[in-house]
Amino acid sequence: MTALQNMWFAFFGIFLMFVSVGLTMLSHKLPGFWRILILIISFICLTVAGLIVLIIVVRGPIAD
Repeated sequence: MTALQNMWFAFFGIFLMFVSVGLTMLSHKLPGFWRILILIISFICLTVAGLIVLIIVVRGPIAD
């Protein structure tokens, strides 16, 4: 992965975090089944974002 690809990958992780927060806020306005479904999707987004950030951090800086 190049440094530019690494940057876009990190931005995608940050975007997923924002999506997770937005879905969580939306779920508070929904009833029963939809609330649980949206919260599960939000949790999946947050988990994937966390894994992306972990991968970026563990790999460290990329020397080109």
